[in-house]
Amino acid sequence: MQDNEIYTTGIEPGQQPENGGKKTQDKSGKFFWGGLFTGLIMSLLVVSSVYVVNRIQYAHKSGQTVGLHTREESQENTDGESVTGEAVNEDTVAKMKVIENVIDTYFYKEDVDKDAMVDGIFKGMVESLGDPYSEYYSKEELESLYQDSLGVYYGVGAYVSLDTTTGLAKVSGIIADSPAEEADLRAEDIIYKVDDVDVTGMTLQETVSLIKGDENTTVKLTLIRDGKEIEKEVTRRKVESPTVKFEMLDDGMAYIQITEFDTVTVDQFTEAMAMARGNDMKGLILDLRSNPGGNLSSVVSIAKQMLPKGLIVYTEDRDGNREEYSCDGSKELDVPMVVLVNGNSASASEILAGAIKDYGIGTLVGTTTFGKGIVQRPIELSDGSAVKLTISSYYTPNGINIHGIGIEPDVECEFDSERYYSDEAYDNQLEKAKEVLLQKMEGTN
Repeated sequence: MQDNEIYTTGIEPGQQPENGGKKTQDKSGKFFWGGLFTGLIMSLLVVSSVYVVNRIQYAHKSGQTVGLHTREESQENTDGESVTGEAVNEDTVAKMKVIENVIDTYFYKEDVDKDAMVDGIFKGMVESLGDPYSEYYSKEELESLYQDSLGVYYGVGAYVSLDTTTGLAKVSGIIADSPAEEADLRAEDIIYKVDDVDVTGMTLQETVSLIKGDENTTVKLTLIRDGKEIEKEVTRRKVESPTVKFEMLDDGMAYIQITEFDTVTVDQFTEAMAMARGNDMKGLILDLRSNPGGNLSSVVSIAKQMLPKGLIVYTEDRDGNREEYSCDGSKELDVPMVVLVNGNSASASEILAGAIKDYGIGTLVGTTTFGKGIVQRPIELSDGSAVKLTISSYYTPNGINIHGIGIEPDVECEFDSERYYSDEAYDNQLEKAKEVLLQKMEGTN
């Protein structure tokens, strides 16, 4: 792997983008520099569908960016018709200019935002693919995502992912002690409106951008919960998002929760494992519930601290090119393990859970995972914007692609939300995991 990383969420953690490739036309001529995307960065990124909140790792670390250019000429066939096979050619550029002139002439508002119009063209190109995981990011959107990657942002403190049934954003997890928790936002809440703006048809990033805002401001969320429409007002504030939580439970059980796979997650997990071993861990509960994914190199590094020698995951593109990620087995876990999963455990979470299940070193408890087994690559353009495209599929060590299927748990256990959200906050899935782990621990004695 190069410095560029592979990701498994819809919004990726990232590094500060470069600001090369300035625009050379005025606003009225911006349609003509947009053209074609050229070249691809030579590292893969696996992304989620489910996010939350999640952010982009930019290609600039290797000093590679993709430039912008316009088409200079089109080929002609014997009938005089264009045969370029390109969407952006002389005809489409000319038509965009005609549409711009029509808007300038007839649209009833005078203050048309030409920058937004240009971004809309690029967004429309990517959206036309019909792939919910492919997306165009403006320079400003990329910079906002970069700020999120620092693990500190101003917002409500909820993980947000895509609900595949409705096409709307949904709450997939809540950060402890956050405004979202205080306002009683819950996992599986469908986000229908943000400040009375209907978000139907918006991308996940567009919805998240509406939810975020300045500190101490409020945002009104219209939610669908259990088929009913409810409203919640949430006050935005500074939110810090730790990705790993550690706790020693009774009977020598260690509990480690991973909320997402960021760059910082590896060190946090390593520290948690060291503390677990230092406390004479007899068994491990690994909680991947509502984890939307993240950085593939991070999940691979974490897998290397648990898995036996062998394959962790591999990817294949449309041409059959295969890339493998393996473990040397030097840190194979030597205690029984139970892994908690649910329908919001996606991408990188499924890579880890799938490998654990294939090797038989842990028991999965909960419900079937999300089922995202495809790969996206975010490609930074020279003007600071980027396009993210689905480019391959990934497979578990046993050669299983879980896309659209998910991973079934070994022990089915539906989450009792009614009991959890009562005053007792009883986590029946965690209690089931403890029960299963204790049986495994006693069986090894």
